[in-house]
Amino acid sequence: MKATIWHNPACGTSRKTLAILQDTPGIDLTVVEYLKHPYAADKLRQLFAAAGLAARDALRLRGTDAEQRGLKDADEDVIIAAMTANPAYVERPIVETDKGVRLCRPQDRVHEIL
Repeated sequence: MKATIWHNPACGTSRKTLAILQDTPGIDLTVVEYLKHPYAADKLRQLFAAAGLAARDALRLRGTDAEQRGLKDADEDVIIAAMTANPAYVERPIVETDKGVRLCRPQDRVHEIL
């Protein structure tokens, strides 16, 4: 099974999710360090749609200035534009497999798509 994780190595939950993926037999894993290789707006829209999330649901407030910038109450297009300009605004980790997409907080949510 193919799996892609949008990973932040500084995040404990992201590291734990990555470890689950690495320890699962039969996973062809792609790791995207999204702070180095930011999301495209179309990819974010596709991931959110597949995960059943609105951009607001995946907006990282903790450790960012997103709330101060008014993103918490912004519309979808504004939030996605901010996320593409500053990928730290995207909550992590997001995992995509052949079975679906999940925002893996907590990390055990990854099992739903393995």
